[in-house]
Amino acid sequence: MPQSPAPFTLNLGGRLFTLDRPVVMGILNVTPDSFYEGSRTPSSQPEAIRRRVRQIVDEGGQMIDIGAYSTRPGASEVSPLEEMERLESALQVVHEEAPEAIISIDTFRADVAQSCVEQLGAHLINDISGGDLDKGMFRTVARLGVPYVLMHMQGTPGTMQVAPHYDNVVAEVLEHLARRVQKLRDCGGKDIIIDPGFGFGKTLEHNYRLMERLEDFHELELPLLVGISRKSMIYRLLDTSPQEALNGTTVLNTIALLRGAHILRVHDVKSAVEACRIVEKMREEN
Repeated sequence: MPQSPAPFTLNLGGRLFTLDRPVVMGILNVTPDSFYEGSRTPSSQPEAIRRRVRQIVDEGGQMIDIGAYSTRPGASEVSPLEEMERLESALQVVHEEAPEAIISIDTFRADVAQSCVEQLGAHLINDISGGDLDKGMFRTVARLGVPYVLMHMQGTPGTMQVAPHYDNVVAEVLEHLARRVQKLRDCGGKDIIIDPGFGFGKTLEHNYRLMERLEDFHELELPLLVGISRKSMIYRLLDTSPQEALNGTTVLNTIALLRGAHILRVHDVKSAVEACRIVEKMREEN
């Protein structure tokens, strides 16, 4: 069974976390309009947030990724102030309910990232734009010294699914990530995690080509995050809906693990944790 170049370590505010086995990152959407209706936990409902946080932890999630700005095509614009207000409400609950959890902030705004780390105790920044939507992001995360998920996206959230095109999707995404990784390192960034960006400026065929060649991304010698939970690459292929995409998600998560993914970003933590346990058991037997 293929092995990735782990273990990697992440510096979480002075605490070292070792990625010596796959980790599940549970999604906490404090938005009213995320693409998967079942994941919406608006910031105006603290008890719903509390239940979701407890669910992530009880089902074995070690990371919680908090998003306050839906990036699905057609989603409403969210001001930096509103994004911060939503995140502040959620972070307070997370600290109360899951003090040991690794807190990731899903934002492309440098000022929001800085406030969440310096004032609200976040550990990690997850940027869907790989620093392209806010030119200050790389300098900010480098200065903060926090781990950073660098994702590939073609275009912007509003344009990414308007006829995305590649001559060679694997080579182009890999090259783009390599260039951005080097630029972040030049700014002093460390603890970089890469994400090919499934569904962000890719057709269904592009997504499956990336999954088939996922092992190629180990060339960058960095931890690899995969986020395909209930996405259109599943439900459009199967002619279903996000609500019916759990089985397909688990299949693809398992394939990603077999190809060396270190972190799975998911809505359904229990099934992802079970996939991790099964794949790890198979590795023990080799």
